[in-house]
Amino acid sequence: MFQGIRSYLQSTTKAAPLAAFRILFGLLMFVSLIRFALNGWIEKLYIEPKFFFHYYGFEFVKPLGNFTYLIFFICAIASLGVALGYKYRLSIIVFFLSFTYIELMDLTTYLNHYYFISIISFVMIFLPANAYFSYDAYKNPRRAFEYVPNWTIDVIKLLLSIVYFYAGLAKLNSDWIIYAMPLSIWLPSAYDLPFLGEFLQQRWLIYLFSWSGAVYDLSIPFLLFYKKTRWYAFFLVIVFHLLTGALFPIGMFPYIMIAASTIFFESKWHQKAINYLAGLLKISLEKFDNALKKTESFSMVSRLKLSFLGLFLLLQLLFPFRYLAYPGELFWTEEGYRFSWRVMLMEKAANAQFKISEPQSGIEFYVDNSKFLSGFQEKQMSGQPDMILQYAHFLKAHYEKQGMKNVEVYADVFVALNGRKSKRYISPEIDLSKINDSFAHKNWILKFDDEISGF
Repeated sequence: MFQGIRSYLQSTTKAAPLAAFRILFGLLMFVSLIRFALNGWIEKLYIEPKFFFHYYGFEFVKPLGNFTYLIFFICAIASLGVALGYKYRLSIIVFFLSFTYIELMDLTTYLNHYYFISIISFVMIFLPANAYFSYDAYKNPRRAFEYVPNWTIDVIKLLLSIVYFYAGLAKLNSDWIIYAMPLSIWLPSAYDLPFLGEFLQQRWLIYLFSWSGAVYDLSIPFLLFYKKTRWYAFFLVIVFHLLTGALFPIGMFPYIMIAASTIFFESKWHQKAINYLAGLLKISLEKFDNALKKTESFSMVSRLKLSFLGLFLLLQLLFPFRYLAYPGELFWTEEGYRFSWRVMLMEKAANAQFKISEPQSGIEFYVDNSKFLSGFQEKQMSGQPDMILQYAHFLKAHYEKQGMKNVEVYADVFVALNGRKSKRYISPEIDLSKINDSFAHKNWILKFDDEISGF
């Protein structure tokens, strides 16, 4: 078996797919970042709010006031460097660090596709994506290779397959399959969508969307891998992502997934695209088409790199199942929900009121959340226990800074999950300021008293 693994790691293929992926990835990230800035979202999401929610263990990552623009600027420049293959290793490292910093600045803005960008860019640090049709290879012939190890392309295919397949597994639950939730809530609201709007009121179409979405996610990686179904699968990728892009506000994600899926095609298609681009830019491919192969040396550094990437992939396979370590209903407690490719599976309508109490003086009052949180932050916080806890601690610190002593914070939270009746989420008798966040089960969340079967 080890000989087989070694032979696979030594095998090579044309570098054109990796180069094309690098160019598409870099350009799409540049467009995404510019779009984010032009829409005023840096100001609205990272500068205007008075309080920011953090990821557990990353409390030190915060927006930097007006310098937050600088982080976006650095990230955008780095993405251009990636696309051009200019000082590629430095560019992709800077991109990964700056993008991940942006992602971690406020838990409110968590999205699966931000996480996807972070892990893809992290893996790209270890790939020779500048070996072909890059500035680095053009200026330094020693870095130019027409062929790269097979695994450097397969690792991207594997990460994409994990995203799709795990998203499909997550849809195999009773809410999605039997009750077509939450699409039964979301789709009818798109009544004003041209042509489709009228049909989106039909129950049969909502169920069709639910079931076909699960089948699509579960099967598309295999259809993309298989040569005979690849073009049909890519057509489905385009239709699926353009449709979801029209129905839901998910930004550049559809275009990122469409572009990324081209990595499954044979190298001749990427070569044709690069030939066309080179002709358009009047760049000779002579320096790149050198028949040289970049192979694994199996030096100590190479072995460490491959071992590390192997462990990283194993982590990606196992990490989404960490929710099994927690009791209770995942959709209710959300313990282990993030970073597991659970895409658009829940609709939580929640309301959270916080009561401040100073026992010594007998002072009690309710907090106007809008004084501290944006509307978006309040909406996201109200149904997510770790954010509720963070906000309670913030309120305690804020009012003690104002002169109150031994402040206690109580929350009265009601949540309606996927169309169910609204239910109390947390006991209003618990002083949240005395509870510290951790990876342990949050036993202060009230029971769901219902069942959602499946993954």
